[in-house]
Amino acid sequence: MSRHPLQSIVSLAKRRGFIYPGSDLYGGFANTYSFGPYGAQLKKNIKDLWWRHFVEERTDIVGLDGPILLHPRVWQASGHVDGFSDALVDCKQCKSRFRADHLLEAAGKFNADTLPLQEMDQAILDLAVECPHCKKREWTLCRHFNLMFTTQMSKVSNTEGSLAYLRPETAQAIFIDFKNILDTMRVKLPFGIAQIGKAFRNEITPGNFIFRVIEFEQMEIEYFIDGAQWEKNFEVWLESMHTWCRWIGLRPSCVHEKEHPKEQLSHYSKRTVDLVYDFPFGTSELYGLAYRSDYDLRQHEIYSHQALTYTDPETKAKYLPHVIEPTFGVERTLLALLCDAFDEESLADGSTRSVLRFLPRIAPVKAAVFPLMKKEPLTARAQEIFSTLRSHFVCEYDASGAIGKRYRRQDELGTPYCITIDFDTLQDGTVTVRDRDTMEQIRLADHKILSWLQTHLSR
Repeated sequence: MSRHPLQSIVSLAKRRGFIYPGSDLYGGFANTYSFGPYGAQLKKNIKDLWWRHFVEERTDIVGLDGPILLHPRVWQASGHVDGFSDALVDCKQCKSRFRADHLLEAAGKFNADTLPLQEMDQAILDLAVECPHCKKREWTLCRHFNLMFTTQMSKVSNTEGSLAYLRPETAQAIFIDFKNILDTMRVKLPFGIAQIGKAFRNEITPGNFIFRVIEFEQMEIEYFIDGAQWEKNFEVWLESMHTWCRWIGLRPSCVHEKEHPKEQLSHYSKRTVDLVYDFPFGTSELYGLAYRSDYDLRQHEIYSHQALTYTDPETKAKYLPHVIEPTFGVERTLLALLCDAFDEESLADGSTRSVLRFLPRIAPVKAAVFPLMKKEPLTARAQEIFSTLRSHFVCEYDASGAIGKRYRRQDELGTPYCITIDFDTLQDGTVTVRDRDTMEQIRLADHKILSWLQTHLSR
């Protein structure tokens, strides 16, 4: 499938109020973004649909909203303090900063992220790696760079115990509340704990629009199982993730599986499969599925000195559950939806139409209501219909400009249906309903609009 240039999508996203550069008033702040009215609504739709799909419609998953700031020992137990780092290297000439493994892999060194620092230094020399910015070959030695943001918790800085971290993942908040869930909820293995929340990573080389940013949201599940059943549960969750992709409208031909080789697995993982997506800048990770074994609960038992075992209600056996972890990024989901939905087509009159072909269930605006002209009594009737519809779903009212321009604006927002009130409406009570994708129009009795939309918007 051919991909439209990322810049076309970035331009539309800003022009139509989906995504703005962060701190734009002050000249921007690298790799931060604001989500405008339509972007914020699209994010909300993604999160609401995910929560409904994976929590509300299932009997084996409960929800949690854990804190961003956790006890510092949580990150020692999880391995993030000592091991959550990338290899950093600087260009001596232009002072640009890069991930060493990315430079080496671009130069043809496979699985460079598994090399020790000294071997990375030697490989950079052997491959005569050039700086992507200034083309010089003058590099500092590689060094570890921890990706966690730190903050001070007390008013007096540099005091013992004052250091805290902004969480780099949402998973640990789930693990440290595992015992509370067991004690307060009637859960039985297998069961999952789901959470949607912010995470922060001090990335060395963020980029590609909102694909890799330093502040992002995760939709994550820790699914607790009997370790003997991990392979079966892993395959079930892999198919569930594919089902989710199809359900929100991502084309299956653009979504693929990528198995992590053993030497690239995270310290906690026994198996990881990424769902990767064909973005305009290349095929890259969209979601991840990991088998974390009992690593996390075992580590937190050691560091907290608290028992986190599960007691089987039938056999009375006590053991630490193992974990399957499906992880979904909100921003990457939104970017994939924009890339998948964005289309430009040539029309018979020689003009070009830009359109976002969102599925109705994910579209930020479900319908738009127009009076044919900005005059009474057309505007009064249009306002009546608009007031009825907006109590059921997000819709817009627009009476300004030519009707064709109003259609084009809604096409770029991804609005599935536009409803026009004209002079025939005043005579026979029918309105024009226009389909975004086909641009076909039908006449419909105005008292049937709500039920018709409710049926068609469920797709």
